[in-house]
Parts: sequence; C-alpha cells; structure tokens
Amino acid sequence: MSDHIGEVAHDRLRREQFLAGEARAEGVDRRLLLRMLAATGAVGATGAWAAAPAAAESRSATAAATAGTVKPLPEEWFTVRGTNAETRFEALRDTGRHTPVERFFVRNHTSTPVIDKDSWSLRVWGSGLGRPDGTEFSYADLRRLPSVTVSALVECAGNARSYFDTQQGRPASGTAWTLGAVGSARWRGVRLADVLRLAGVRRDAVDVQPRGLDADYVTDDGANLGRVRRPLPVEKALDDVVLAYEMNGGPLPADHGHPVRVLVPSWVGIASVKWVGDIEVSAEPLYSPWNTDFYRLFGDAYPPEGSAPLTRQTVKSAFEVAQGQEFAAGRTHVLTGRSWSGRGRVTSVEVSTDGGASWRPARLRDSPRQDNWVRWSARWRPERAGARQLLARATDSRGVRQPERTVANEQGYLFDAVVRHPVSVV
Repeated sequence: MSDHIGEVAHDRLRREQFLAGEARAEGVDRRLLLRMLAATGAVGATGAWAAAPAAAESRSATAAATAGTVKPLPEEWFTVRGTNAETRFEALRDTGRHTPVERFFVRNHTSTPVIDKDSWSLRVWGSGLGRPDGTEFSYADLRRLPSVTVSALVECAGNARSYFDTQQGRPASGTAWTLGAVGSARWRGVRLADVLRLAGVRRDAVDVQPRGLDADYVTDDGANLGRVRRPLPVEKALDDVVLAYEMNGGPLPADHGHPVRVLVPSWVGIASVKWVGDIEVSAEPLYSPWNTDFYRLFGDAYPPEGSAPLTRQTVKSAFEVAQGQEFAAGRTHVLTGRSWSGRGRVTSVEVSTDGGASWRPARLRDSPRQDNWVRWSARWRPERAGARQLLARATDSRGVRQPERTVANEQGYLFDAVVRHPVSVV
C-alpha cells in the first residue's frame, strides 16, 4: 500500500477490526480514539480496551541517553530548536545531491541515545509470525545478509510548519520548522522484507511496527507515551522499506539512528524510526500515538476522526539563500535551490523574483529521480535597490504543482505552498 488511497482503505479496516475487539491500541489516548471511531457510528467494542501485552524490550545494551545531540551544531549550519536541529538551506549551496552527514538535520523526540552495535540486537516478534516469540538478529547478522543501497530523502511531516503562521495567519502546534527539516542521503542496509521472511512472516500479518530505543516520550502534560513506534501496513513493509546501517558510505551516526534505523522512502519522517530495537509483526491492526494522536490531519477541513495516517510527503521548494541576504543592484547573480516531492519526480521548477507577479523556468541541475530532490539554478539581475521576495514552485511527474496556500491543520503537517523568501537589493 504505497499510496494514500491504499492507506485510507487500510485505516478503515483497522477501525472495523478495533470495533470487533480485534485490534490493539497501546498507549493511545482513549478519548482521541473514540473520536476517530465515532465516524463509524459505533464505539462500544468490548475487547478493544483490554490491556496490551507488555512492550517488547530489545536485548541490546541499554541506550545511554545524552543531552540533545551528539554531533556539533554550528550556527552557520543549523538552527537549534529544542532537541531538534534544522539545517540552514544556505549551508547546502556548495554541497552535492546528498546532504553531508555533519549538516543533516536532526529530529529527536527526546535525546540521542548512544548504543553499542556489538551488544545491540533486533528482536522481530508478534502474532503475525510463525514463531510468535520471535527471532533475534545481531548487527553482524544483518551485515551478512544481501545489502541494498538507496538514495532517498528523510523529511519531518512538520517541515515548513512555521509558514502556516507567518504566511497564512493560522499558527499550528509543534516545532516551528522553516524548510530545513529534510535531508538526502545514500543509505545502505538490508531490505526489511528479507528480515521479515527470515523471521517467518505469515500471510495473515497486517501490521509491522518498529520501535526505537530512545527514551520514553513524555508530553508537556506529563503523559508517558512510551518509546517512539508507528505501524506500517505489511504490504509497505514488504515493498521498499530498508533497515539501514550506513549513511553516505560510513556507519550510521548516533544522531541518525546508529546502529540501525528504518528507512521508508518518500513517507513522512516519523515512519523511518531511528535506533530500532524491536519490530512487532501483528495479525491484528495496531494503533500507537504516532498514527492516532499525531501524524493525522485534524481541523475544520477534516472529519472529526481526522484524516488517514499520513504517508507520502508533499511538493516543496527552497532557495539556498539566507533569509534577508543582500544582493548588489546592477549585477547578475545565480540563485540556487532544491525541490522535491514524495509522490513523484520533480519535472520542472519556476522562479519569481518579483513576489509572484511573473515566473520563469529554472535550470534543473540533476536528472529527476523518485524519492529525492533536484537542484536548480536561475540567473537574476536586479536593477533597483529595495526589499524583494523570491519565490520558487515545483511541479512533479503526477502533475501536482505547489499551490499558493495550504489547507490549515491543527498540528501543521504537510505544508506545500510556495514560500516567500525575503532578500534585499542594495
């Protein structure tokens, strides 16, 4: 189920099975799930609220939590946002298609754990396996399996969230990212499908839920939601998902999931769970806070139960230009940037240097590819001094072009509108 229509159908099946007492909702707020289920016209499941089995713990070394991140976060490369670090797009101007590891954004729910790969293990378990108690894989076991290399983006679902407020006047909850909660890398690892088959995945399995080894996530009001985990439809898990142990030719760094992380190309970043310690394969649908409370669209334009869980990312464009950067009048400058889409290849990019009054095509510097961005450039010769707004908009292979506005949602996900980038001509 690699598209939104498939996820809608899968989510409907989850609800029906939940109402029949055939699904689990570990750590999910009861009121929220009742609101989600209200659209079905019945919320009186009997077995559905039974206590879930205790969370499976990886038999790896205990993750030693550190404060924030492990790698340095120099101001010229990053904007620090709590436990997160957003890449400044101007820091990518002289880099290639892949984001250097030291400049790759960091999205942490808590803080980066430091885990010893030699004592780490991955437990694959659950009712969707022929051996429900599961199978364990060491780091060396995974390295011995056939490897794949994938060039793909990872992007937070809330990337560009701040523009709901600054451009559209509708503030949204969550980290106030601009456009830098995204990065491209060359990932090497083993197909999740190969691991699941070795673990004995059954034909009646429906959900596959990776869980991270970072500390429990506690909300601002004190609710402990446990470790980050989010179910994938088994069809997706058996498709293009990778258990990655290398990034840009080297071992996966601590801040990006060492020793092993999940990589789900083109899907919202929360699906690509870092520091994976166990994977539950279930013959019954699974709910977690990360596909119920979070990572759905709630708001005036959506049903009371919210949208289906978020899957694919939207179309976006960003200039590799600092906010407020000065350009000399009467001289020719080369503007550069990047555009990307979770639903297709970017096929064209247009640039406006007069606030959107006129548009002209940018030159693509890369061949369009699925699951990745393209770099582009455009020449600009401003003649008069003053404030300017630069705009860029992309169109992908499905014919989707960035709109002028994005429909608001309460948690500020999937902003895809054209971003107005302020600069000065002097």
